Amino acid sequence: MFVTAAAFVLTLLGLVMLFSAAQSVLGGAYEKLAKQAVWMVIALIGFVIAARVPLDLLRRYAWLFYGASIIGLVLILIPGVGIKVNGAQRWLGFGPVRLQVSEFAKIGLVFAMAHHLALHQRETKTFLKGFVAPCCLIGGICGLVILQPDFGTTFLLGSVGALMLYLAGANLRYLIPSALLATSAFSTLVYLDPVRLRRVTAFLDIQANVDDGAYQLWQGILAFGAGGVHGVGLGRGRQQLSFLPEAHTDFIFAVIGEELGLVCTGGVVLLFLAIFLLVSWHARKAPRLFDFLLLQGSLFAVTLQVLINVGVVTGCFPTKGISLPFISYGGSNLVVTFLFMGLIVNVLRSWNRPVLTAVREQ
Repeated sequence: MFVTAAAFVLTLLGLVMLFSAAQSVLGGAYEKLAKQAVWMVIALIGFVIAARVPLDLLRRYAWLFYGASIIGLVLILIPGVGIKVNGAQRWLGFGPVRLQVSEFAKIGLVFAMAHHLALHQRETKTFLKGFVAPCCLIGGICGLVILQPDFGTTFLLGSVGALMLYLAGANLRYLIPSALLATSAFSTLVYLDPVRLRRVTAFLDIQANVDDGAYQLWQGILAFGAGGVHGVGLGRGRQQLSFLPEAHTDFIFAVIGEELGLVCTGGVVLLFLAIFLLVSWHARKAPRLFDFLLLQGSLFAVTLQVLINVGVVTGCFPTKGISLPFISYGGSNLVVTFLFMGLIVNVLRSWNRPVLTAVREQ
């Protein structure tokens, strides 16, 4: 299947670029590569499980997935339990292993939304069960994530939830005003947060802030400029020499651009685009609303993250710590991305007849 093959190609590229980008990172490239390889094995196991377990069996645990996400996000906020790094309390530690719970909360939200909306598909136009209840599911997780604080993941989770509501046939008279209100509230929180506001103002005038808030953005842009069409060669980029912060994580796409050029970065974008278009095209054949929403929610969670990361690295969006699926260094995101891909493969394999639900036809 093309989706599976593309995922493996992107992951292998990520391992190669991680080794190159982590040359100057404390601990060395070999250590980072070994850790990522271990996470890749775990991710592959998760992929197989998500792709093989019957969807109806997984659906039975939808509320368990959501509840576990809420509990994990609450535990993170407890002093002494959650691990704080760079001013953000986002991780739970289990010995040498750290898990970013907000990543796994994406799965909890997608499952809960798909289950609830499919269960009440005849009431999707109603105010309480069709709109308020799903919004509470979204707000519960988003509210805990933004307290960490993690504005980027909050935006991603809220967007995924809103899209699933729309695709399920929610009443637009409720959805559109609520989306505008949520956007206004989110923008206000960004304005009131000095760190986030500084990133936005630096983004609005990058050249005037190259030594301050826009330093990382500027270095990423320089990397693309230096790489040109064909790149400077694998392992020969200057951004791996500590000029570019987080070169092996959030800004690894810039390292690809510098070392392998537009040819490779364009190929990466085309692979992600092909996955999105292919899955979206086949999604209309989903036999049940639950399958359709689970498929689209999983796809959009991965695709939106790609869009945000590439947009940030290329200077289209303000700086935000969102990793590039399959490619960036980090275990939690890699595992969750492969779980989503496993669910996508599971839904695609489970089809037996092209049926559009009455809700989506209205």
